[in-house]
Order: sequence, then C-alpha cells, then structure tokens
Amino acid sequence: MTALIIGLLLIAFTVFSVLPMGLNWGKEVLLVLKGGIPILAVFIGLIAVFIGIADIKDKIESKKEEQEETTEDTAAPKEEKGET
Repeated sequence: MTALIIGLLLIAFTVFSVLPMGLNWGKEVLLVLKGGIPILAVFIGLIAVFIGIADIKDKIESKKEEQEETTEDTAAPKEEKGET
C-alpha cells in the first residue's frame, strides 16, 4: 500500500513539474530523454548480443547432447546381446 501511494505521488509530481503552470521543466525533460535514447539503445543492443551468443552456445550444446544420446542408444543393444 505504501509503494502504491509513493508511486502515485511521484507520478503527480512528474505531471506537475512538466506542465507550463507548474515547474515548467518540459524542455529539460525532453532534453534528457533525447540524450538518454542513444545510451538506452546501446544497452539494449549489448543485451541482445549477449542473449544471441548464449542462444548459439545452447544450440551447440544441445546438438552435442543429442549426438551423445544417439551414440549411447546404438551402443546399448550391443551390450545387451553380449557383443562388444
């Protein structure tokens, strides 16, 4: 409940500070947003690259596991029959 009240107060302050009859910080807020967009884009790009690399590693690992399972499956019947 406290978090909800604090959140509503912060939203109200934000709206008040951007309005012309309030603190009139609208131009400064837009300036910060414009400057923050390239930084945000870099961070999102880095995260996407890391996720892509991890996905490729997972695919390679799953292929290795599948190959190990197929070799174990083909070797198991020989052992059951007593053949080596």
